Amino acid sequence: MEPRPHPWNEGFTWQRTERESLRLLGPDQVEHFHEHGYVLVEGALDAGTLAEVTAVLDERAEATEAFLRQFPDDRLSIAEAGAILFSPHPVLASEVARRFAGHQVFAELCHDLVGDDVRLYWDQLVYKQPEKPRHFPWHQDNGYTYVEPQQYLTCWVPLTDATIDNGCPWVAPGLHRLGTLAHDWVEPLGHQCLDDPTGAVAVPARAGDVVVFSSLTPHLTGPNTTGEVRKTYILQYAPDGAERLDGDPGTGGPTGRTPQSDPDRQFPVVIGGVPVGA
Repeated sequence: MEPRPHPWNEGFTWQRTERESLRLLGPDQVEHFHEHGYVLVEGALDAGTLAEVTAVLDERAEATEAFLRQFPDDRLSIAEAGAILFSPHPVLASEVARRFAGHQVFAELCHDLVGDDVRLYWDQLVYKQPEKPRHFPWHQDNGYTYVEPQQYLTCWVPLTDATIDNGCPWVAPGLHRLGTLAHDWVEPLGHQCLDDPTGAVAVPARAGDVVVFSSLTPHLTGPNTTGEVRKTYILQYAPDGAERLDGDPGTGGPTGRTPQSDPDRQFPVVIGGVPVGA
């Protein structure tokens, strides 16, 4: 499958956020992000902060597992008990998760890479279990739900060390500059925008690191072939004013636009160039 543009992606040009001064990243890291579509930020989060949010998310994962056991084959959409758990919007149920999503580290990353006014767009836990290894297809985050501006930021936060053996991210550097690609549904794990690309890069990360990539960076995570659960909390941040485009791209243009500014879960993290709480 060769990459081809999404039907709604017309005239896309990659945009850089220019900063006179940076709050978290160094100039080389910023350049790496813009050139390759991702950057690994090592040791960004302390052990205490990580342990606190992991305890909350572990409880949520247990509840998700029990919920999935009610369905035929223990599965709902791409989530499956004993294989892979998804649970969106922990920030709605937990003040700990809410504080974590607004942590200074993420606010400063948004300042350095996104813009002057930035909101949390999406948050979810993804626990990849060892019982039934699953290999995700290559996809872009903006290929699942089309958002404009197309560029937003994904912070992939390993709660446990993420290795090649247990399902760390792989990225396809440089393809983010094409904008959103067309995605096709493939069983059993979702949308796919390309076959295995040449030059794909594994990004192992330790607990406390943050793997940062664009919503437009094709990526996947490999199967978990170990005996332990690989735990991840995914946080995504979009410019204030971002909108979800509604409709079916297979049948025509967008039928509507929905602002991504839900006050309960899409709260500001940067206002006027200043991280909230700074």
